[in-house]
Amino acid sequence: MSMDASSTSTASRSDWRRTHHCGALRKSDVGARVTLNGWVDARRDHGGIYFVDLRDRYGITQVVLGPEQAEAAKLGAEFTVSVTGKVVARDAQNVNPERPTGEIDVQVERLEILSRSEQPPFTIADENVALETRFTYRYLDLRRPQMQRNLMHRSRFINAMRRAFERQDFVEVETPILTRATPEGARDYLVPSRVHPGKFYALPQSPQLFKQILMVAGMDRYFQVARCFRDEDLRADRQPEFTQLDMEMSFVEEEDVFATWERVLQETFREAMQLEVAIPFPRLTWKQSMERFGNDKPDMRFGMELVDLAAWASSSEFAVFKGAIDAGGRVMGIAVPAAHALSRKDIEALETLAKGSGAKGLAYWKAGAAGGSGPLARFCVGERATLLMQALGAAEGDTCLFMAGKQSLVWRVLGELRNHLGKRFGLAQGAWRFTWVTSFPMFEFDEGEGRWFSAHHPFTAPADWEMGGANPDLASLVSRAYDLVLNGWELGSGSVRIHRSDVQQKVFTILGIGPEEQQKKFGFLLEALSYGAPPHAGLAVGLDRLTALSLGLDNIRDMLAFPKTTSATDLMCAAPSEVAPEQLFEVHIRSAVPPPAPGA
Repeated sequence: MSMDASSTSTASRSDWRRTHHCGALRKSDVGARVTLNGWVDARRDHGGIYFVDLRDRYGITQVVLGPEQAEAAKLGAEFTVSVTGKVVARDAQNVNPERPTGEIDVQVERLEILSRSEQPPFTIADENVALETRFTYRYLDLRRPQMQRNLMHRSRFINAMRRAFERQDFVEVETPILTRATPEGARDYLVPSRVHPGKFYALPQSPQLFKQILMVAGMDRYFQVARCFRDEDLRADRQPEFTQLDMEMSFVEEEDVFATWERVLQETFREAMQLEVAIPFPRLTWKQSMERFGNDKPDMRFGMELVDLAAWASSSEFAVFKGAIDAGGRVMGIAVPAAHALSRKDIEALETLAKGSGAKGLAYWKAGAAGGSGPLARFCVGERATLLMQALGAAEGDTCLFMAGKQSLVWRVLGELRNHLGKRFGLAQGAWRFTWVTSFPMFEFDEGEGRWFSAHHPFTAPADWEMGGANPDLASLVSRAYDLVLNGWELGSGSVRIHRSDVQQKVFTILGIGPEEQQKKFGFLLEALSYGAPPHAGLAVGLDRLTALSLGLDNIRDMLAFPKTTSATDLMCAAPSEVAPEQLFEVHIRSAVPPPAPGA
């Protein structure tokens, strides 16, 4: 694609400014005089004739320099140069069909070195560079075509989502970055105030309270590409600072939120990736998801679902199974098709994985109407074998894996085994399978702390606005929270919100937040809810994760320009770092950490 004609024809422009980018030229441009700018990707010396691959974010063009360009011999990797010359056609035998510019060269008439480069610590084309090196020299790592494609895809995808929301009458509103600390499930990043000694701002974990107040303010349909911050342990799909697409709607129920997001995602995938996403997405309650998949973020791309075996186990002679049922626990299993053969060594590895998840062991049986084989075979004689195969939906030769014990343990272990096997056998790949998971528990009890916590967050509405009356069974209360899941990953969470001040105060009280603390931390919200708050609901989707998954990546770091390590460190900027004592003094802070020793 040619640059703006007015910028290329004016006599005042610098001679080195490009007329085309390095992915633009084709055979139809043969004979044109062009100027290209870029980085030296490779240089080959053919007896004083130099073939240079010139690279920018659009592509690579091969340029040819003769002995008259004396500077050509001095070109090194990653030098920034400008070349001017004539587009010439390559001979048929020299055409490179793998490169869009592979039918042409640029015969260089003028070469200008715009900037020299030190010897790079790694070759840009190298895909096996250590992560620490990539992060330290991120400005070089970002020159890699794959990284540039990722960032360009992210930009296209997010802008397509913006347009899709705007088509549904949503208004983008920015909310504050410097706000007050409120308990939302993770530690806050705190910012000391210079003008208010001893007081701190907090960086937002989400715009939750502000978007609810926007609904009270009558904005009706809000969205925002929001930066959020959480001081928590990191992993492949988590960063201390992240971006989410946040939205909120008034006068709606869950299905209105679902329909809005389904339409947005369908339009986004169509515009950004030319892919069709089928809607509506399936719905599962939290209980259904746990029962079928062992977790609340089900990967729907393959089977091997969990099966309840209480009826079979309660009459079994196998003491472990019968004992688990008699103690109020669960016995569940999954059937691995015979086509995915598991050796004894494989099963031992699965048992190790199960023990790592808290299990004492893992029972297995190779299914067979005549009794099959394995440790459980002696308990599967005659009709007992047939009944167990029917219960599991197992065929002859399938390997059946079993867990017995507390419900939470059985779900967790079999859920992790299922996901492991899905990846191992290549079943967890292919299409994008979105799922809504709904009706989460309202509260969870932490035995260590001896108190109740919100299963979602404290602003989530209950399914029963009376919340069970005067003496509720908190463990049985269901919330109106929901998650959007894609291929076994939680993309985002949302809920119908509490729009009544009395219900919000009751939830705070259950969570151990007394009246004084309620006013101190949430007084502005409670007051806002007392001024005619509409029923409202919303959802926030993690854009780092969504854009990564849309490209088939399972690590969000390659969708971020400047990510942190798993220790929340920026290796390029060497952040976090110490600051001068006078800076701490200005914000009324004294560090409890001793200063580093000289030379440390």
